[in-house]
Amino acid sequence: MEFSHFDDKGRPRMVSVANKEDTDRVATAVGRVRLKKETIEKIREGKTKKGDVLSTAQIAAIMGSKKTSELIPMCHNILINGVDIDFKVNEDTIDILAKVYSKGKTGVEMEALTAVSIAALTIYDMCKAVDKEIVIEEIYLKEKTGGKSGHFINNKVVEGRIIDVNISKEKGTSKKPVEFVNLIENYGIENDAHAGKWHRQVSLLAKESIDKMVKDYDLNLNNGDFAENFTTEGIDLKNLKVGNVLQVGDALIEITQIGKECHQGCAIKQKVNYCIMPTEGIFARVISAGKVKRSDVIKVIK
Repeated sequence: MEFSHFDDKGRPRMVSVANKEDTDRVATAVGRVRLKKETIEKIREGKTKKGDVLSTAQIAAIMGSKKTSELIPMCHNILINGVDIDFKVNEDTIDILAKVYSKGKTGVEMEALTAVSIAALTIYDMCKAVDKEIVIEEIYLKEKTGGKSGHFINNKVVEGRIIDVNISKEKGTSKKPVEFVNLIENYGIENDAHAGKWHRQVSLLAKESIDKMVKDYDLNLNNGDFAENFTTEGIDLKNLKVGNVLQVGDALIEITQIGKECHQGCAIKQKVNYCIMPTEGIFARVISAGKVKRSDVIKVIK
């Protein structure tokens, strides 16, 4: 496949879409802004000097999407039918999602990416007086529909978030949340009972799996009750594969096992005769040491 924005003489051009059919077009882009915890608290409490950060960023994102053709040289001027902007405020990051709708001859991928970028830059501008270390990261097209190429989902980026880090002093007991943990290469989590030179040094379980069991069995469960070290959100753990390498915070871990034999003494299984850890939990060994804390990104890198 060749680049379309050059003619046969190698000169830049604006591609003609005159002969294309009008179709419904939707594009979703995402991005992330990393800030200090103190800055996040000011945003939550509305204590920044420039005003409501997220409301301003939302307006800026919508305006930016409509100005895309003025910013990107070869983009067409597209009639946008709608723009949705969502923010998820975490402990030290803000996740941005932009969804742009149109009906026309070309897609709105650039409009969605521009919306995310402008939202991130606006957050930066609103907060730079109190936080000089803001980082804008992970901006990419997540999904698009419509047009000749049809439905596209970006499977190259598989990631989620750590919503709790948990440890226990003894095996066979529930783990308790802590602020952060240190992962030691080829050993596991410092001060955790399951650490050691074996293949199940670290355990992970998705909050989505826990929530489903809570709903199906009317249970009152906390993160760590299944003895998982990392409670995750937004990543489909059970469909990963042995050998996948994950970046977790500053550390790297390699998946060594999917599911396991259930402990006979598991209190949850004794109560309802079922436990999700043997089927939906995953286990890993530490291949690169680092610190992991709540709200850190978990991402498949291999």
